[in-house]
Amino acid sequence: MRMIEMNDGLWARILALRGRSGLAYGLDCEPAVALYGPIATASEPFVLAQVGQSLDGRVATPTGDARDISGPDGIAHLHRCRALVDAVIVGVGTVKCDDPRLSVRAVDGPDPVRVIIDCRAELSGEESLFDDSGAPVILLQAHDASHKRYRADVIRIRRRATGLDPREIIDVLGERGLGRILVEGGARTIARFIAGGLVDRLHVAIAPLIIGSGPTGICLPPIDQLSGATRPKATVYNLGSDTLFDCRLRPDEGKALASAQRDEIRVPDHA
Repeated sequence: MRMIEMNDGLWARILALRGRSGLAYGLDCEPAVALYGPIATASEPFVLAQVGQSLDGRVATPTGDARDISGPDGIAHLHRCRALVDAVIVGVGTVKCDDPRLSVRAVDGPDPVRVIIDCRAELSGEESLFDDSGAPVILLQAHDASHKRYRADVIRIRRRATGLDPREIIDVLGERGLGRILVEGGARTIARFIAGGLVDRLHVAIAPLIIGSGPTGICLPPIDQLSGATRPKATVYNLGSDTLFDCRLRPDEGKALASAQRDEIRVPDHA
């Protein structure tokens, strides 16, 4: 397990790498550089998925309380990831339950563009992120969703049988110069991007907390045999209050998931 010991000078060096594609980082680097360097310098498109969960794999209580699962170092890690990407994606369920700001507050760095998957135009437009003077907001809605007025850029995508296609989401964001993307929640949204073979890195931050029941962090389609399970290459980092698994899902693991679960890659209406 590698220890992340961050300081202001080191973080400033990592931030300065943002957008400098083509650099390679091995495990012989400073641990913080080995962890965050590949995000800052990734060739586009690049998708990072982040899950913060308890020891028993829960991301919230049965009533939806998820605010205090990650410890302070887990939160700082998430905010570093936000600062290194161009856009952060969440589903409409996350916005309705948590009313998140999706900004960078625990560390220095730029705020990402905030992208909300709201297939059926369920948001009212009164949610906090529409009026907090923060980073721009993009709403992704189905082509046949009802029309409402939002203080946001609304992008219409053709609705497929089970919702919006994650591949089309990556494409439309790339057309707007948003090539490095963090998929932050909820669990089904993350699962659809993973099942589609679109996630390059998966970060699972585990806090020393047992909740006992509630939703899990990743909900992929079931398999019959463990031989069919995805076993990504992973490096384990000690963040301090939380333990992080940095999992590399592509190219081999992502391609395997895409072929095995091709029919399961749509983003559901209530992602």
